[in-house]
Amino acid sequence: MLRGKRPGRVVLARADMDALPINEESGAAYASQTPGVMHACGHDGHTAILLSVARLLQAHRDELAGTVKFVFQPAEEGMGGAVRMIEDGVLENPPVEAALALHLWNERPLGWLGIPHGPALAGAEIFKIKVRGKGGHGAAPHRSMDPILAASQMVVALQSIVARNIEPLKAAVVSVCTIHGGEAFNVIPQEVELSGTIRTFEPEVHEKVLERFEVIVYGLAETLGCQAELDLKRVAPAVINHADLAARWQALARQMFPEAEVDGNNYVSMGSEDMAFFFERVPGCFAFVGSANHAKGLDAGHHHPRFDFDEEALPRAAALLAAAVFEFTQ
Repeated sequence: MLRGKRPGRVVLARADMDALPINEESGAAYASQTPGVMHACGHDGHTAILLSVARLLQAHRDELAGTVKFVFQPAEEGMGGAVRMIEDGVLENPPVEAALALHLWNERPLGWLGIPHGPALAGAEIFKIKVRGKGGHGAAPHRSMDPILAASQMVVALQSIVARNIEPLKAAVVSVCTIHGGEAFNVIPQEVELSGTIRTFEPEVHEKVLERFEVIVYGLAETLGCQAELDLKRVAPAVINHADLAARWQALARQMFPEAEVDGNNYVSMGSEDMAFFFERVPGCFAFVGSANHAKGLDAGHHHPRFDFDEEALPRAAALLAAAVFEFTQ
């Protein structure tokens, strides 16, 4: 925590710092030496950025107003770190009045900056479905209640939620990502398991998706003589930027980097972030900093074994965050 020389507001600046369970294939000199552990989402860069911001603001402490909390958060990928830090009182003593974060973004090139003035990242839900039927011989399906048939129907029918129940100008995703059932080519199994993710931005869309989800899962199971067990786990709400903070940060970015492409067209991602839990409690703003460089081969997607970013994005990101913190503590 850094206290300025003048009274002002309390601003939290956060960097996530956890790694992912991936075997790194970047080939970089600084690549992970630990099998199954990799900074494959830019979190090492975020940590370096926030350390730079702390060093820069400390050097200008005499000009700084208010108080800055530098938060290095674990467990963003598991979506539990923010909640635990909030429960431990990170937003108190003194009470935080605004929260800021940014993300190196390989989906956009170096020189691009995205600061949405509303939704930035989607809310996420994990679902698990167990479909229980009556197993039997594949040659006598009439003596069974086939959970594979029921599960297959669910996979197809769940896609109707976005296609037919959500207003076309609204955003939502329902993706079935795993399906497991059966062990023999001629045996209808007792049980099939499905899992996947739901992504939404708006509360009413979220409620509609869940409402239709339950109707489809339980209705199809009953129709086909099976039973269904549905487990829905909320991972994180949507990251919604405070409009005034976003407008001020956009203006700062254009002033600092007139040559940069500052995207004010409300760029959004269907990815999720537990920074949303901070934003549920205090006004906040989340920015994206383009970090891909196709000429250098630094354009692999986040969570890819070859992920790496152009380090030229680091000083720009640090300056952008430091300026916002300095401005918002006034």
